[in-house]
Amino acid sequence: MLGLRSAELAVYETLVDSYQLDEAELCLATELDERIVRAALRSLAELGFAHRVDGLHAAVAPDVALATYFLRREDDLRRDRLLAGALQVRYERAAGVRAPADLVEVVHGAEAIARRVGQVMRTARHEVRFVDKPPYANAPTSLHPVEEELLGRGVRFRGIYERQALELHDLRADLEMGLSLGEEARVVAAAPTKMILADTHLGLIPLHSTETTLDSAVVVHRSALLDSLGALFAKLWDDAVPLALPGQPASTEMSIEDARLLALLATGLPDRSIAKQLGLSYRTFQRRLHRLMDELGAQTRFQAGLRAAARGAGSLLPPPP
Repeated sequence: MLGLRSAELAVYETLVDSYQLDEAELCLATELDERIVRAALRSLAELGFAHRVDGLHAAVAPDVALATYFLRREDDLRRDRLLAGALQVRYERAAGVRAPADLVEVVHGAEAIARRVGQVMRTARHEVRFVDKPPYANAPTSLHPVEEELLGRGVRFRGIYERQALELHDLRADLEMGLSLGEEARVVAAAPTKMILADTHLGLIPLHSTETTLDSAVVVHRSALLDSLGALFAKLWDDAVPLALPGQPASTEMSIEDARLLALLATGLPDRSIAKQLGLSYRTFQRRLHRLMDELGAQTRFQAGLRAAARGAGSLLPPPP
């Protein structure tokens, strides 16, 4: 805490509570050896957390000590960021002369792949693009914490979901959460591969997998292969069906549940899968669908989706309040 070692923190907290103490009293109060207390006092004095008053030791007021400490940390962080930028430039310069075998990196095992996914996403400064389809290193029960963090920092996320993937994601905790934070999502009937692309410098694709497990993956550095993955994503994105937050609707009469139903209907998900996502029995789903079709004056499911979209309901999320 505060960059202090445990002994330093114990001594400082004791001084904060006691105003002024000598070394013997500090040893007694903290139950620390005299040598450890003396070393902690020297360190606290150097950091500006403690000082001597008439032979006794006293805490510098926390607001003063911490203000100085935070300024110093900000200076250190600024220097570290400059160093990181310089190191990235050197890394990219060296990457331009890498041997072909060094442009890919194989990762084995679900745990290692899940960890690498987070690392790849964290390298993005502008945009993360991904294609989502089974299998998964970790079950998609909630929004990935790294995506939530990066969206909060203004990094753009564009995701393409294979239709089958929508059946496996949690509708509210994952899909709707991402959309509400700014993720741009689209749906395709089938995707050739899953992938994650961080800006234009790093990507990750499966190497070997079964229907249920992801055994190995490849991290792809800047190369013609990475450019090809970017081009594939662009083609899939152009052909996919948008799944996004609505604009200002012409009508706000449609309920949240009905908007969700019609949005999932537009993706082409099977009826039973939609019912499962919405927590409905199949019979209840059918009754609600037929009622919506009657209200919209639609003869077919496709026509219902078109008419709902015209009314501002063709999305996963309901109109904003």
